[in-house]
Amino acid sequence: MAQKRDYYEVLGVSKTATADELKKAYRKLAIMYHPDRQQGKSEAEKKEAEEKFKEAAEAYNVLNDPDKRARYDQYGFAGDQMGGGFGTGMSMDDFLRQFTGMFGGGFGGGFGGFSSFFGGDDDMAQQMAHGSDLRVRVELTLADVKEGVSKKLKLPRMVSCASCRGTGAKNGTALETCSNCHGRGQETVVRQTIMGRMQMTNVCHVCHGTGKIVKERCPDCAGKGLVRKDDVVTVNIPAGVAEGMTLQMRGKGNEAPGGGTPGDLLIVIEEKKHPQLERDGNDLIYNLMLDIPTAVLGGTVEVPTIEGKARVKISPATQPGTVLRLRGRGLPSPNHYGTGDLLVNVMVYVPERLTSEERAAIEKLQGSSNMKPSESTCQRLFSRLRNMFH
Repeated sequence: MAQKRDYYEVLGVSKTATADELKKAYRKLAIMYHPDRQQGKSEAEKKEAEEKFKEAAEAYNVLNDPDKRARYDQYGFAGDQMGGGFGTGMSMDDFLRQFTGMFGGGFGGGFGGFSSFFGGDDDMAQQMAHGSDLRVRVELTLADVKEGVSKKLKLPRMVSCASCRGTGAKNGTALETCSNCHGRGQETVVRQTIMGRMQMTNVCHVCHGTGKIVKERCPDCAGKGLVRKDDVVTVNIPAGVAEGMTLQMRGKGNEAPGGGTPGDLLIVIEEKKHPQLERDGNDLIYNLMLDIPTAVLGGTVEVPTIEGKARVKISPATQPGTVLRLRGRGLPSPNHYGTGDLLVNVMVYVPERLTSEERAAIEKLQGSSNMKPSESTCQRLFSRLRNMFH
């Protein structure tokens, strides 16, 4: 029996890999070695790919589970005998079902569902009984986020071929009954397991569950039943969305051949950086740099807002680290739970160069006791700074 490879080596990740890094590494290997990708290869190549798929799935099954991973890190493969085992004695179909579910795909039995499971956009995705999702990124300004916005997007979608009406068959020809499943759309697979011969019913890998195959391909869509077309879709984005959020428009993704269920349009939100304002949840932050005279004597300054500018009163003796709050001038909550504030963080600029007159004026003030903070003032200001960092 061949010696097992280290699970981290199998996935090509370090021992400090995060859950996202593990998932990304496994996804890459599973796409490469998935049975649907081995069509047309020799039996030896298919067998090798199946073993590599199972090896990657087993490694991910262990490392993605905190308890199993901890036992494996401490005891290696001997950890399989502790705490209930690693639970990797699964058949190929078990691996396919379990890990398709992990990635959120809809496993329909057998090896079908590969492209929709992994979100692929290759030719195989167009042969499945469901349309694939279409993902698009939309960049918004803070003004868009505050008010909500409607955008028209030009998207390259896969739609039913007009020539063959989505069947994939040349005009004037008919679809034939699948010779593999004889029109049932399912096939019976017999596998030898440790419990004996197991019989399973899966989606037919030739017709992908339709029961029909194309005899003469439509020249306009090359037998896929779908063609690429640029569509304009209007997307209404509500106020208060944030970077990384994904909005879903059901049925607006790629169509499925033969009138199947279309995929969804997934709108991923990206925020355009504001030149002066920073976002912190629903609040906005502006760093205000005051000159020494205004900080000491007080006055009025202008600060930027999403809508334009706002005038803010500066009290005399305003200290660095003071935060001024403009209520309701932030961003709305997407759940309608209120609106954030604009927080003005006050800093005081100390001149880097002085003229002889300026230096003389400051030297006159240097000896004044009023220019030096008392012990209680120091404690009060230091306490404020500590609270800021906490």
